[in-house]
Amino acid sequence: MRTVNEITGSIIAAAMKVHKSLGPGLLESAYEACLMYELDKQGLVIRNQVPLPVQYDEITLDTGYRIDLMVENTVIVELKSVDKLLPVHKAQLLSYLRLANRSVGLLINFNEVMLKNGIRRIVNKYQQ
Repeated sequence: MRTVNEITGSIIAAAMKVHKSLGPGLLESAYEACLMYELDKQGLVIRNQVPLPVQYDEITLDTGYRIDLMVENTVIVELKSVDKLLPVHKAQLLSYLRLANRSVGLLINFNEVMLKNGIRRIVNKYQQ
């Protein structure tokens, strides 16, 4: 079984490979498909567009939230192709981590000249 750090390292390496090949400027969906392909080649278990219901009081709400990628049922990956990562993007991933009860996520913005400038590792300190 891989550790969280090994999983995130594999995701970042795969994202770098995809970015090196495609460059910035494409739609998020293209990067998602290529990243899934790369992670699958590494033998990682990946699910994409995972529904994320909201639990409120005694009800479950299907509000249309979707996790871009769930890797090894451990790490949530939120993909972007935007001019600049904003605080709202980090807040979105942190909310997903809390709702899914996961501790670590990666926010990856492929619309960067150097991808390393578009990667953020987010930790949910409030995991149940």
